[in-house]
Amino acid sequence: MNSSPAIAEQVQTGAAQRASGSSFYLAMRILPRPQREAMFQIYRFCRDVDDIADSDAPHAQRLQQLASWRADIDSLYAGTPPPHLRDLARSASEFSLAKEDFLGVIEGMEMDAAEDVRAPLFDRLDYYCDRVASAVGRLSVRVFGMERAEGIALAHHLGRALQLTNILRDLDEDAGMGRLYLPRECLRAAGIDANDPDAVLAHPALARACVPVIDRARTHFAEADRIMARCPRATVRAPRIMAEVYGAMVEQMVARGWAAPRARVRVSRFKLAWVVLRYALV
Repeated sequence: MNSSPAIAEQVQTGAAQRASGSSFYLAMRILPRPQREAMFQIYRFCRDVDDIADSDAPHAQRLQQLASWRADIDSLYAGTPPPHLRDLARSASEFSLAKEDFLGVIEGMEMDAAEDVRAPLFDRLDYYCDRVASAVGRLSVRVFGMERAEGIALAHHLGRALQLTNILRDLDEDAGMGRLYLPRECLRAAGIDANDPDAVLAHPALARACVPVIDRARTHFAEADRIMARCPRATVRAPRIMAEVYGAMVEQMVARGWAAPRARVRVSRFKLAWVVLRYALV
């Protein structure tokens, strides 16, 4: 099951290059090497299946490709991983990563691949966030070494907080792919009857439709903060960085407003460096 050190290094470098410049990359760089390498393997898996879900291939083809990934994960946990997952298999064994969480991520990508999501009900959106974000969190907290109950709780809240932030940040990008993740209840409460992405984003009541999503993201961030405050500092350094960076994005979006044209919010390199330095040392 072990690949050669040279091949393993190439895989890790490739995963790190794809993440470089992101808050994820900076947060994971502070981890000890075994944890860092496992996190980049998880990241690589997530990016690979996400690329399929976001491709412009026909929906049926995307679902077929994701079905192949399901088979690959089945093989990994049967002890016969395909060559491209041998390093992930080693990390899965070392950190007791759960098969159902990998399959959960794939299920979330299948939700995107099956159809262009448009104004889902809030319960459906919450389930989607659990699959594409909190499942990743459940894999991650095992790598971080968190106690099980606290780790699952943190994955629940921080995963949802990060994904809701992504949804708010990527409104225009998602609309370009025919997608709209703002919940149907929020649109109706704001007086928006449309679910066409372009029509919703041009509506003067868009800001009102975003408020409940912002409030829910803030609630999840606050609960994640309370959980991390109870945990050994060394186990929550990386998630604290992610929480602070993404929380700053939410507040930047609130300050910017929602009227078009909407400049994409970014956390400055100085801010990123400062946040990393705050948590880099235990």
